[in-house]
Amino acid sequence: MLEFVNVSAAYDEKTILRNVSFRLERGEHAAFMGPSGCGKTTLLYLAAGLKAPYNGRILRDTEKLAAVFQEPRLFPWMNALENVSIVLGKDRDAQEKAIGALTRARLGAEQQKFPSELSGGMQQRVSLARALASDGDLLLLDEPIKGLDETLREDMTEWIKEASRGKTMLLITHDPKDAAALCDSLYEFRDLNFFRKPPV
Repeated sequence: MLEFVNVSAAYDEKTILRNVSFRLERGEHAAFMGPSGCGKTTLLYLAAGLKAPYNGRILRDTEKLAAVFQEPRLFPWMNALENVSIVLGKDRDAQEKAIGALTRARLGAEQQKFPSELSGGMQQRVSLARALASDGDLLLLDEPIKGLDETLREDMTEWIKEASRGKTMLLITHDPKDAAALCDSLYEFRDLNFFRKPPV
């Protein structure tokens, strides 16, 4: 469960979000959409506990969260396998799970490469592999398949659907197709807040 209760947030004294309230039940997948700069990424930072609101409450009934940010946020001194393994531990099973996640991300042949040796799309898929391999029960995904070609987008969408079953997921996206494919509820931005769009 993830719940925002009258949450407001600001950057440099400029209000970004005002009195945002919503509740995602355990296992619910929700997409948040809106124009660039409207506060979607701020919403994800708040949900992850990386930014504090200036008023309101954020409640999480979760043991472990996993996130994919707009930037891959990989450790440059670690190869792809190490970047995924870092959230899993160092035993044999963890290594095998990390290898499996990279293989599922179509990066099995790149596991020994460092971020500087990978394209932007490959780095993004390493970040996705790290999040989906971690078994977090709250998934926070900010444009996780943006910029991938159509074949990879379809493949990664299927993987996210498989890996997110039974988990709570908050998806930031600009693409209505991604929202429809991955989520069962949709929130759209309006006037510093997000409002749930009724099902069609």
